[in-house]
Amino acid sequence: MAEILPYVPRTITVHLGLPDQWAENVTVEFPEYVKNVASSEIYPTWELSAIRANVLAIISFALNRVYTEFYPSRGYDFQITSTTQYDQKFIRGRNIFENISRIVDEIFNDYIRRQGFIEPLAAKFCNGTTSTCDGLSQWGSQYLAQEGYNSVEILKSYYGDDIELVVDAPVKDLSLSYPGKALRLGDTGPDVVIVQAMLNRISQNYPAIPKVYPATGVFNEATLEAVKTFQRIFHLTPDGIVGKATWYKLVYLYVGVMQLSELVSKGQTFIAVQFQFPGVLRQGDQGGEVEVLQYMLSLLAEFDVSIQAPAMDGIFGPVTARAVREYQHLAGLTPDGVVNEQTWNSIYDSFVRAEYFLRRDTVRAQTLGSDAVAVMGGGQPEKEQDFSNTPRIGQFPGEDLHLGQRDQNTTRQREEMV
Repeated sequence: MAEILPYVPRTITVHLGLPDQWAENVTVEFPEYVKNVASSEIYPTWELSAIRANVLAIISFALNRVYTEFYPSRGYDFQITSTTQYDQKFIRGRNIFENISRIVDEIFNDYIRRQGFIEPLAAKFCNGTTSTCDGLSQWGSQYLAQEGYNSVEILKSYYGDDIELVVDAPVKDLSLSYPGKALRLGDTGPDVVIVQAMLNRISQNYPAIPKVYPATGVFNEATLEAVKTFQRIFHLTPDGIVGKATWYKLVYLYVGVMQLSELVSKGQTFIAVQFQFPGVLRQGDQGGEVEVLQYMLSLLAEFDVSIQAPAMDGIFGPVTARAVREYQHLAGLTPDGVVNEQTWNSIYDSFVRAEYFLRRDTVRAQTLGSDAVAVMGGGQPEKEQDFSNTPRIGQFPGEDLHLGQRDQNTTRQREEMV
C-alpha cells in the first residue's frame, strides 16, 4: 500500500453483483456512491445525528475497502460490490434523498478510525431488526439519536470509545498501490519501505521468512532473501524481484494477518512511515519522529567524526540541534538546526547510502558460511579466536570491550613494523 495515509478517491468502481459473479462494473464519483448507499440503507426521516452516524460508517467502510485494496489484491478490477452480503447496498439509478445528499456533501471526506491506527475503520453495520452484527445497528442508531445522542456518541456506543474522527481527508484520483515497475536489489525509496514493512509483519505468521530490520528503504541482500523466501512459500517464481504478482500477494497476506478489513483489526500503525518527512522538526519537539531523526544522525556519526551522535530519546534537545547543524554544514545546507523537508530528505538519502554499505560489509562476513569458524579462529575456543582477517565492520568482535582497551592485532602489527 504505497499510499500509507488514506485518501478519499474521486471515484470508486462498483461491481453490480457478487464478487465471482459476472456483472457490470460502474464507476461513480465517491460522494455520489455514498449518497446512493445511504439512500438505500437508511431513512431520510431519521434524526440528523443518526443519519450522520450512518453516513460516516458507510464512508469508513468504503474507504477501508479502497485502502486495503481488498478486491484488487484478489485479482478483481473493482473496489467494492453492490451486495450487502459482502459490502453495502448500491442501486444504480436510484433517487437520492435531498437531506442525505446535503449531509454527504458536508462530510464525504471525513471518516472514523481506531486511535493510533491509520486505516479507516471497517465499520460494518446491519439493520438491527432482521439481522444483527457486531457493528452498528441502523435502527439502534435512530433510537439513540431520539434519546439525544450525537453522531460521535452513537458511533462510540457501537464501535468503542477508542475511535476518532478524521476530518477533511485529502481527495485524490484513485490509484493502485503497485509502483508500476518491479522492485529489485539496489532499489531505494518509500516503495521498498512498504515491501519491508509488509514482509516483517507477515513473517510473524510465517517465521521462515527472515525479518528485514531496520526497514530503511534499501532493497539490500536481506530484503532479497526475504522476498525469495516469501515467493517460495506462496508458490511464486523465487527470483527475489517484487513484480505485480508478488506485490499484490504481499498486500493480500498483509491485510489478512493484520485483519485490516475487519472490525477487530490489529491496526496499521505509523511504523511503516517512519522514514517519511513528518513535518518541520526543531529544538523543543518530542516524539517518535525525533527518535527516527536521531537514529539516522547516530548512524551518520559513525561515518563522519564531525557529527556528534545524539541520544535516541525522542527529545529534540541542544545535542540533537547541534548534530543537525553539523550535518547541514557538511551537506551545504543552511546550518540553522531546523529539520525542514530539504534537510530531512538529505539526511535520509545519506543514511540510506551509509546503511547500505554497512549492511553490504556485514553480509560479506556472514556469507563465509561453513568456512566461518576456520577463518575466524580455526575452531579455537571463543576467547582465543583471531578476528583480524575478517571483514568485521558492524559485527561483535568476540569479547567485551572496556575503557582503555587496545586492539591487540593492531598493536602487534605496529611492533612488527618497528
